[in-house]
Amino acid sequence: MMKARKRVGFAAVLAATALALSSCSSSSVDAEATDSAASSDCGAWSLAMSPWVGYTASAAVLTAVAEEQGCTITQKDLKEEIAWQGFETGEVDVIIEDWDHADLVTKYVDEKKVAVAVGPNGNKGIIGYFVPPWLAAEYPEIVSDPLTALNENADLFKNSESGSQGAWLEGDPTFVTNGEAIVKNRKLNFKVIFTGSEAALIEAFRAAEANKTAVIGYFYTPQWFLNEVPLVQVKLPQDTNACGGDAAAIDGDCPEYILDKIASKKLMDSGDTFAKLVQNFSWTNEDQNQVAADIESGTDPAAAAQKWIDANPDVVAGWLK
Repeated sequence: MMKARKRVGFAAVLAATALALSSCSSSSVDAEATDSAASSDCGAWSLAMSPWVGYTASAAVLTAVAEEQGCTITQKDLKEEIAWQGFETGEVDVIIEDWDHADLVTKYVDEKKVAVAVGPNGNKGIIGYFVPPWLAAEYPEIVSDPLTALNENADLFKNSESGSQGAWLEGDPTFVTNGEAIVKNRKLNFKVIFTGSEAALIEAFRAAEANKTAVIGYFYTPQWFLNEVPLVQVKLPQDTNACGGDAAAIDGDCPEYILDKIASKKLMDSGDTFAKLVQNFSWTNEDQNQVAADIESGTDPAAAAQKWIDANPDVVAGWLK
């Protein structure tokens, strides 16, 4: 995750330059500095950082563009649901990628009115359950008819933690997921195991493909790792309820998400340059995956963001209109 990054404001640079010009009077310098500060029109804001690399990619690009406009952006590493509390305390101004936390929208947007649903960020999200390519090829029925085939082949998925049952892998317990409900309500002979992170899921899938072992687990798109190992989504029935909703009623996959941006009401009412940038920020799954793949390969997030920005000046210019 990226840490908090701050940069001297653009207005301050202009003011310092004005002071160095001997031809300017003291009063004209003061006036020029004031005008410069007003033209920058961008303050200090906080951006929540959720614990997956795709989010880091979006946040890195948003931060880099904002800092170029003279904004001061502090990034805060926070779990998804905890970040929402920051809208009320004043500690968070932006969540750049919300995966349909309908209950939190109701609480903080509709009821408390401390946050605003700003609109889509351009990414389309799919949450589902995936298997490695080798398994999909050798056992195609697990993909096409999983509710029957998973129980028939549960022994394939056993591991040291699952005992006599197959292992059903999940990620961080705070991720939006239907896994536990599906296993219970569909009476699947599997034990749900939380790996604790996106990184742990990736390593499990990577090892499963390399070693030809059976793994089924939570995964999603957009996600850079699918460029490395093209995981195959099992075709569960689509659930008619909200994903992550009433566990007693859930029995299938989440619907496709149009991922939203959420911002503090304070920011969106401010008229600040950063508010306009957040309002206009939009890019594709492919864009996010490009930056995320660079980050995952070891490139500093700020450098990965700048590489994308340099290659897409027209997109960035559109965000600033």
